[in-house]
Amino acid sequence: MSAPRQLPPRVGVWLIGARGSVATTVVAGCAALTAGLRPPTGLVTETPAFADSRLPALSSLVFGGHDTLDCPLPKRAEQLAAGGVLPPGLPAAVEAELDAAEREIRPGGPLPGETRDEEQLIAAFATDMRDFVRRNGLARAVVVNVASTEPAPTGPSLPASSLYAAAALRAGCPYVNFTPSTGLHHPDLATLAVSSGLPYAGRDGKTGQTLLRSVLGPMFAQRALAVRAWSGTNLLGGGDGAALADPAAAAAKNAGKERVLADTLGTVPEGQVHIDDVPALGDWKSAWDHIAFDGFLGTRMILQTIWQGCDSALAAPLVLDLARLLARAHERGLSGPRPELAFFFKDPVGDAPASLAEQYAELESFARRLSAEDGR
Repeated sequence: MSAPRQLPPRVGVWLIGARGSVATTVVAGCAALTAGLRPPTGLVTETPAFADSRLPALSSLVFGGHDTLDCPLPKRAEQLAAGGVLPPGLPAAVEAELDAAEREIRPGGPLPGETRDEEQLIAAFATDMRDFVRRNGLARAVVVNVASTEPAPTGPSLPASSLYAAAALRAGCPYVNFTPSTGLHHPDLATLAVSSGLPYAGRDGKTGQTLLRSVLGPMFAQRALAVRAWSGTNLLGGGDGAALADPAAAAAKNAGKERVLADTLGTVPEGQVHIDDVPALGDWKSAWDHIAFDGFLGTRMILQTIWQGCDSALAAPLVLDLARLLARAHERGLSGPRPELAFFFKDPVGDAPASLAEQYAELESFARRLSAEDGR
């Protein structure tokens, strides 16, 4: 009698903001891909370059997370389908997987009237993460922050994103900050990040306007074209639109967009990015860029771009990519900031190139490194 086939180890994905649009799309999307209901469009780790990287299978991923909202995942998925974010009928087709993830969501914080101090909150969050791993018999879990953007901290207190980041490291979980929020960037967490021995990546997922800027910026520099001004406007609704209506949160978001231009052009051109909340757009967004540049003999020219897309559908496959890559990096014993994952971020950690083409080359090299059996 032949021995039973051994199933691959299961890997957890713990989502901060687990009932939001991005997280719901991640869970529903992974279930759809696993069931063969949809092709893996937009999923970088399903391309041939990663075939030998020994990444955890999509079917092995188990989802849970923290949130302060109480809308169950199946209902949130129905709302997203009604808005055209998820395909019609998909929420019903993957209802069991949405229910399973919903059972693994725990109350986040700080909540209104919160009486727990920072240490108590970190300890509680870390306990939830450890229990998730133990309860589901997981080999490991990756914590991914996909919550709404928070303003940059102005006082000594740790913002919510940093409380979750500290909890992830305390629980022994690799950490990804997919948002512009502070997370591990807080100076009070620098020592913990180093001593944890865990891999981490971030910050602020590159899904639309800045993705395009990371391609166009090097083009102007390499063709010796002088960019005089670069202005942009973002129109978006949903939770992100409401969060970014706060000028402090918008400033945190725009910092990454400006940094890409500074890094690729070598200078910061005149112009600003404006973010407007348009609730009627729901989960959809439009981004417009106006680029004024000089050509040969000072001839003045203009390039305009328009990007229209669904934020959750752009972000969700990248979240799955990052969770799989960081889980494999953890399995390999890699630690510290992972600049090889700069391809996915506006403000990547570590020393990384700013050009998308160079970032992708680094990512491919990382994929080959992950294919090895062992060693660093």
